[in-house]
Amino acid sequence: MKNNYFKHLFTALLLLCVTAATAHDFEMGGIYYNILSEDNKTVEVTYKGTSYIEYSNEYSGSVVIPETVTHNGTTYSVTSIGGSAFEGCAGLTSIEIGNSITSIGTYAFYGCTGLINIVVDEGNSTYDSRDNCNAIIETATNKLIAGCRNTVIPNSVTNIGGSAFERCAGLTSIEIGNSITSIETYAFYGCTGLTSITIPNSVTSIGDAAFAYCTGLTSIIVESGNMYYDSRDNCNAIIETATNTLLAGCQNTIIPNDVTSIGTYAFHGCTGLTSITIPNSVTSIGNSAFSFCSGLTSITIPNSVTSIGAWAFQYCSGLTSIEIGNSVTSIGDYAFSFCSGLTSIEIGNSVTSIGDYAFSFCSGLTNITIPNSVTNIEYGAFSNCSGLTSIVIPNSVTTIGNFAFSDCSGLTSITIPNSVTSIGNSAFEGCI
Repeated sequence: MKNNYFKHLFTALLLLCVTAATAHDFEMGGIYYNILSEDNKTVEVTYKGTSYIEYSNEYSGSVVIPETVTHNGTTYSVTSIGGSAFEGCAGLTSIEIGNSITSIGTYAFYGCTGLINIVVDEGNSTYDSRDNCNAIIETATNKLIAGCRNTVIPNSVTNIGGSAFERCAGLTSIEIGNSITSIETYAFYGCTGLTSITIPNSVTSIGDAAFAYCTGLTSIIVESGNMYYDSRDNCNAIIETATNTLLAGCQNTIIPNDVTSIGTYAFHGCTGLTSITIPNSVTSIGNSAFSFCSGLTSITIPNSVTSIGAWAFQYCSGLTSIEIGNSVTSIGDYAFSFCSGLTSIEIGNSVTSIGDYAFSFCSGLTNITIPNSVTNIEYGAFSNCSGLTSIVIPNSVTTIGNFAFSDCSGLTSITIPNSVTSIGNSAFEGCI
């Protein structure tokens, strides 16, 4: 699975970290190009700036990508649309792709929220826009790789590709036909205008985060008769039948009592979710399962749960209290980081390890009781918890990681037992 986590969650940080990238080689007719081969006389369409950060909204209106372009007396064939070439161009409304294009890079049309028309010229041997579908389809595989708010998925398409509609905020409805067998990772991620989705019987594979951050979703239905997925008990969710894993939920989901796992990104970005009951059948909560659910105000994790994944509740800024059941043995990295509204946390007495940055930037947290089961407090676990005034490390703890309590500026009292044999660099930096 491609690692999109920081792309989606830490864009602002990435903007500060980019140092250098290849600038375009030349501009012609308002389109920017990089030379791929002087020998073969080929170029790719790219963005204007020295990094993808600098070109947001550079392209707007209608863009027609020519088959050839002449620069300094040399005629080049336009064979590729580079990665992120049109990313973030919210003003782009129409794109026409010529016959010479044989390659389209990752995120080429990511975040083109105003796009209403996509056409591939007839005669292109690699891609097509069959049946006037307003999309780009990979001809050999029948995979839809890029769509827009006006896309109608043809019956001949069998696969909705990764990120095909990602961040298409203007998409309000889509019919997934019975020809579709696969919906790949991030296919509809961030389609905030979608209110309902129906998965047909033909679908046999759904990737992680396929419907994550679809904040407007109120209805998710899997048609009865699907052999791989279901929406049992009218739960408003997609459940993987064989594993009883809830893969995708929405603000109206009721988790059935026989679900055993809440999958990766299951409720990620579901800002309309205000409350949820996790039944006693659930044993694991996956990575980013509830991250960015800013409407959640409280959560009780039952004793059946043994593991809480990384980023599981990150940026749940509305959470004020958490109860972590007694069967949980590990709290994943960043699991509750940036839960700025948290004032109270009850950690069960089976937890042995508190992961990297697990509670970092929980600025509203005023006190925390670390149970005697904990042996390791990992890197940055409580860093930047500026509301903490005192902390007692229990006798079970042997290791306090680097930056574990750094920048807890309100701390005035710290008790460290003799059991602690290792204290990492800057563990209490900026505390007192």
